[in-house]
Amino acid sequence: QVQLVESGGGLVQSGGSLRLVCEASRVILTDYHMGWFRQAPGKERKLGEFVAAVDWRGDTTVYADSVKGRFTVSRDNGKNTTYLQMTNLKPDDTAVYYCTARWKYRSGSPQERHDYDHWGQGTQVTVSS
Repeated sequence: QVQLVESGGGLVQSGGSLRLVCEASRVILTDYHMGWFRQAPGKERKLGEFVAAVDWRGDTTVYADSVKGRFTVSRDNGKNTTYLQMTNLKPDDTAVYYCTARWKYRSGSPQERHDYDHWGQGTQVTVSS
């Protein structure tokens, strides 16, 4: 059973930075493209909003428009780890962030949450104004 464990969340002021870390176990990470999604609280929360994705090599990245230029996704396959560096954080970035894995041998879209096979338990990011 693939396990994804996120860490690095916390409380930060607007304009601050955080780095989320996703450690994978029981998996050959190079068999998977990796993604980050988030679930924001409130009345108009977006269920499983796409944030960023990186292909299995780490060569190709995709970002949601809302985070482009502020967030950077990367991976270290030797350490079975994926990262999400978040800078210039805004209150609208407040959410639970989930690390996800999508099997590379099946076609799919990096932005489509239903195309991902495995999810972590999430880590809370709170940005105060």
